[in-house]
Amino acid sequence: MKIKKGDTVQILSGNDKGKTGEVLEVIPKTEKVIVKGVNVRKKHVKARKQGEESGILSIECAIHSSKVNVVCPKCNKPARIGYEMEKDEKVRVCRRCGSKLK
Repeated sequence: MKIKKGDTVQILSGNDKGKTGEVLEVIPKTEKVIVKGVNVRKKHVKARKQGEESGILSIECAIHSSKVNVVCPKCNKPARIGYEMEKDEKVRVCRRCGSKLK
C-alpha cells in the first residue's frame, strides 16, 4: 500500500467526501485505513470492572484505501503517489509536483 501511518489524506467519496485527516492506522490485509475524524461511529460500552465507566463512545472506523488520496505537503493538494529509486532506496514521490514525501 502506498499510504503510510501519519500521512495526511483527503477522502474522495462517501459521506465524508472532501474531509482531510491524519492516518492513525493502516490495515494491509484488508487494504483499509483509519483516519482521524472520518467515518465516526457510536459504540455502546458496558462497564466490565468496578470503577470503569460505561457509556456511548465515538470511534473512527476503517475506510477502504481506494477512497483516500495522500495530500502532498508541498503543493497542498491530493495527489497520486509514485516511487523512485535513490541510492538503493525506494522513495515515495508526488506525481503532481514531483516532490519527495517523508
